[in-house]
Amino acid sequence: MDPTNRSAFFIEPASYPRPLQVVGVSVTVLASAKKTGAYEALLQDGVEGSGPPPHHHPWDETFYVTRGEIAFKFGSGDQEQQIVARAGTLVHLPGGTVHSFRFGEGGGQMFNIGSREALEPLFEHLDREISPASPDFERLVAISAEHQSIFQVPGKHP
Repeated sequence: MDPTNRSAFFIEPASYPRPLQVVGVSVTVLASAKKTGAYEALLQDGVEGSGPPPHHHPWDETFYVTRGEIAFKFGSGDQEQQIVARAGTLVHLPGGTVHSFRFGEGGGQMFNIGSREALEPLFEHLDREISPASPDFERLVAISAEHQSIFQVPGKHP
């Protein structure tokens, strides 16, 4: 996409396409980067204990917790930090930051903004190929890497 080309005004209907199923997290794409011209807006509903393991990618992400509690870890080694974000908390993670999160007791929901077109294609790919009931972790890691999202797999180093 040409970064100098601004997107046109648009309104999305309240009936979005079906949510994408990404290993315990239901992801609704509210606005794709194709339409905004710059960023993605998603809604993530997660069951208790769901969420990705530590990973990093080149795009920024911002999360706004709308329901429940979500434990975020970010950084690595001596610089690792953890917070429990409750409804009303905003968490911003610059591109390249190693991070993970887990939905707390009873699950939760958060609004997620990605700084470029990246999350929607990744989540669509995972929805197509990874079973929510019995996920193939090795395939999940490989698909994520195809989309520049790199998991920190124990025992493996880049």
